[in-house]
Amino acid sequence: MTHPAPLVTILDDEPQIRLTLADALDAAGFRTVSFSRATEFEAYLKTTTPDICLVDLGLPDKDGLALVHRLASDQGAAIIIISERNQVQDKITGLELGADDYIIKPFDPAEVVARARALLRRGKAANSKTSQVAKFSGWSADFDQYLLTQDEGKLAPLSQAEGEVLRLFLNAPNRLISRAYMQEALGGDASDSFDRAMDVRVSRLRTKLRDDPKNPKLIKTIYGAGYIFLGDVNWI
Repeated sequence: MTHPAPLVTILDDEPQIRLTLADALDAAGFRTVSFSRATEFEAYLKTTTPDICLVDLGLPDKDGLALVHRLASDQGAAIIIISERNQVQDKITGLELGADDYIIKPFDPAEVVARARALLRRGKAANSKTSQVAKFSGWSADFDQYLLTQDEGKLAPLSQAEGEVLRLFLNAPNRLISRAYMQEALGGDASDSFDRAMDVRVSRLRTKLRDDPKNPKLIKTIYGAGYIFLGDVNWI
């Protein structure tokens, strides 16, 4: 049985950019669908989930960063921002809001193709994981035993609730984990009590990981949005 080619959506208000990207991706074996406006793109997403979304930030009808945030929270697709905004802070903001990559215009179409392929490889590797142990920043988390172990040998047991939150973070390092996504993944209700429960779990995780909330090295709060787990994670 043959699988369909990966689907890439292109959202950019410049016709030549859309054409250039579509030609390069089509030639590389991807399927593409292009949009000039965010409203058309969002309507399409109600019935289709692409593998990768290419998103320009300078859209005529909606804020590009807000759109990236919603995509990261609600869609399973990987996100690549393609933008003329070339300041470091622009990149940081885009990545913190949920983008997987950031490419500055003008760009080489071959680079976009290569980065798209890299994202798909990364996704396949993540989906094939069966290990219950993750190593990160001098720590090991065993989800069979719900146990944190520091490289120095110190142990810290995890409650199941804490373990569920930590697994969410470790499965998506350096990406925004929104409260809406946490609610969906953990089966909570949209309420102040759920938010407080998440805050308590994150606080306990920080304590066990010795992560200073005022200067976090591991779990960073994005106020009004959610959390980002910082650093590299290896599943063994």
